[in-house]
Amino acid sequence: MTTLTSLTPVGPSHLKPETRHPTLDTRRPMPSPPTVLLIDDDPSVRRALARLIKSAGYQVQTFVSAHEFLDRMPDEARPACLVLDVRMPGLSGIDLQRELRLTNLILPIIFITGHGDIPMTVKAMKAGAVDFLPKPVRDTDLLRAIEQALARAVHDRAELKEAEDIQSRVAKLTPREREVMNLVVKGWLNKQIAFELGIVEKTIKVHRARVMDKMKVESLADLVRIAEHAGIRKR
Repeated sequence: MTTLTSLTPVGPSHLKPETRHPTLDTRRPMPSPPTVLLIDDDPSVRRALARLIKSAGYQVQTFVSAHEFLDRMPDEARPACLVLDVRMPGLSGIDLQRELRLTNLILPIIFITGHGDIPMTVKAMKAGAVDFLPKPVRDTDLLRAIEQALARAVHDRAELKEAEDIQSRVAKLTPREREVMNLVVKGWLNKQIAFELGIVEKTIKVHRARVMDKMKVESLADLVRIAEHAGIRKR
């Protein structure tokens, strides 16, 4: 007869504890949201627009005038866009747009105004404005324009970074390598380049290989593309 003491206990206290592994924290710091720079001399409008923009998840920096903006010119650490009134005391929105075009600052502009007219709108848009919105501006229209402006800022920053990277590669070329590259991207054959430069074809092959290596490309098509970015055009 089996006794109770011979039975294997099955209570929770006798279960084999689970092996626990420390949880790895794979979380990464969240990137900072893009910044919207807001210029309007009307305090009530400035506060209302700032609240709206913040509610959409953007960071906001406000300015009373174009002059204050220029005095506190923001850094370019994050993509940003500029929302400003056209008519303000002192420097107008159109004047500020003209000033900013003289810099390398990537800052797409959205104009808002209660005094807009067709010639002014055309002038602003031709100068690169993303949108021209009449006051009172609708929330959806402004947020849509901001989204478009920030997308342009991201794109333009990437284009600028690529252009700067390509220029740094070109700067590493010797004068002779630069001559060879100029002719290669025009579609010249090695023997044609050798004849043009008065050197043997074998030397051209060496220069060409060094060009491909320094420019970090693997095909002629890629070399032509980045040469065009660097301002070297096929003729």
